[in-house]
Amino acid sequence: MDCPHCGSGERIGIHSHSERRFICHGCGKTFSETKGTPLFNLKYPIWFVSLVLTLVTYGCPVKAIVAAFFVDEWTVMDWLLKAGKHGKAIQEQTVCDGNVELEQVQADELCVTAQGGKVWMATAMVVKSRLFLGGVVSKCRDTALIRRLIDRPKHKIWPDLHIAQVVKRRDGGRIVEIQRRVVHGCKNRVKELIAKTQGGMGKINTAYIERLNATFRSRMPSLARRTRHLARTEQRLEYEMFWLGVVYNFHSVHSSLGVTPATKAEITDRAWSIPEILLFRPGGKRVHATL
Repeated sequence: MDCPHCGSGERIGIHSHSERRFICHGCGKTFSETKGTPLFNLKYPIWFVSLVLTLVTYGCPVKAIVAAFFVDEWTVMDWLLKAGKHGKAIQEQTVCDGNVELEQVQADELCVTAQGGKVWMATAMVVKSRLFLGGVVSKCRDTALIRRLIDRPKHKIWPDLHIAQVVKRRDGGRIVEIQRRVVHGCKNRVKELIAKTQGGMGKINTAYIERLNATFRSRMPSLARRTRHLARTEQRLEYEMFWLGVVYNFHSVHSSLGVTPATKAEITDRAWSIPEILLFRPGGKRVHATL
């Protein structure tokens, strides 16, 4: 890890086991194990914060956590906000750095009921690895929303680029027609890429991103179709989305893959625990010592 005081990462040692502090032998200053993470300066132990955030991430109502552990509701929401900011930084460093093999990417939008009215949350994922690439939140469902989603990862456009679209026409809330069309590239090449990334021939579809969005709806109370836990602001909704996305990528073992999406995408070699995700320092190195 790097020293938060001088930035050096060459001579970092353990200063105190009981206080869980490190020492930089370069500048001589000590720092907490949680410095630079959402766990810094919290009055609760790491295991307790990790437990609460795990329950929230997997869909447990905040009021149930408040009743079970006698912790203030606003404290839980503050932890979730800090974890969301942290998750967004991890996502940008590990997933959106331009080194992920894409092949086939699916994107879709979710309509979310917030306190100020309806907003749209657009998400994108890699089909082969099931890796969550990122998402954006906006009040308008327009080209600008998709443009922000596409521009987030640092990837270059390659010559063999093909874009397909699925358009669903509804009547009275029911789907009456589905149109599949190629808006850029070659239709035959699209079929080849679908066969390669989905393990067999198939139609142009959004099945994989819809499954991911269903996972988000089941785990984020504010995304439930009928709920009293409305999203408060667009920013909070985005942070909650990124925290859930990072846990989905690095912690949750996908049933069809047998590993986490991040492992399948060769970003890491194993599943991370929730405390490991919280203690990860974006922009720095991994911890070399265990307290």
